[in-house]
Amino acid sequence: MDLLPLPVRRFAAWCATVLLAAGVGWVGILLCGELRTAVVPVLLALLGTALLGPLYRRLVKVGVNRSVAAALTCVAVVAVVGGAVYIVVAALVGSGDQIVASLRQAARGIAVHFGAAGTSLDDIVSNVRGLLSKFGGTAASGVLSGVSVVGETIAMAVLALLLVFFFLRDSHRASGSLRALAPLGTADTLEAMARRAFRAVEGFMRGTTFIAFIDAVCITVGLLVLRVPGAVGLGALVFVGAYIPYLGAVLSGAVAVLVALADRGFVIALWVLGVVLAVQVLEGHVLQPMIQSRTVQMHPAVVMVAITAGASVAGILGMLLAVPLTAAAFGVVSELRVRRAAAPEPSGP
Repeated sequence: MDLLPLPVRRFAAWCATVLLAAGVGWVGILLCGELRTAVVPVLLALLGTALLGPLYRRLVKVGVNRSVAAALTCVAVVAVVGGAVYIVVAALVGSGDQIVASLRQAARGIAVHFGAAGTSLDDIVSNVRGLLSKFGGTAASGVLSGVSVVGETIAMAVLALLLVFFFLRDSHRASGSLRALAPLGTADTLEAMARRAFRAVEGFMRGTTFIAFIDAVCITVGLLVLRVPGAVGLGALVFVGAYIPYLGAVLSGAVAVLVALADRGFVIALWVLGVVLAVQVLEGHVLQPMIQSRTVQMHPAVVMVAITAGASVAGILGMLLAVPLTAAAFGVVSELRVRRAAAPEPSGP
């Protein structure tokens, strides 16, 4: 190795480090995939704990027992999430047929304007029916697999809720447990990294929830004023899509514009597009800097790459988890950078 120039040796060292890190990361991803029924509830519980931590701490501060406060917080989250799911499902079920009919009409209009380049939705439906009749023998296995997926999802949701309870109740012991597991001389650094990562996730979850609510309310009001059918269901779609940064807003906004185009015409569709763009400008230039100014700031390119990587690894769930996990990683890197800058320079001989 001494025969090689110093830049070549440094390049080789960096290549070895990157390959080793990539190998360890890939093995970790494979293990998480095999143990997804245990890993996914833990990740969801950490996100839930980050979102519900302020409520739990406020209950403890006013004198409520820790176990009771954690239980009340879990009951509150079940009520809120259950109510939100009921509202979203009821809105989508109530206006779902109308939205689908509007999308069908928009697809037919696009097919008329673009001719053969726009395949009609009826042809797609007929092709799907043909495929279903051809492969109808696999319907029973599909139903069984669907039932197993539903059962697995319910089990993971229950486990995540129980973990939220324990994470909240024993949060005051987390620091001591982490320090006890840390190698000698690294307890302070490890604790600081964990706190920074959790603060980043906590800020991201609270900020995203608040921003999603404001986006959904503004777009729903605009759709109601413009008398677009299914406004409440489209607003619920905007709220859910806001948890997937950039991509969710584009998809939900495109659906709203298509529904307006089919039922209210080109002019109203332009107005809906203006409302969607105005809300996105408000989010990007006002809400994001104000609400998430104290959390880890990530470049939009980094967010898009993280979402794409999460989708390729774990589908929709990966898209939802990619950004908060990336925010936690950025928090750890920022903490390490600050500690390295504050470290004293080694003295000479």
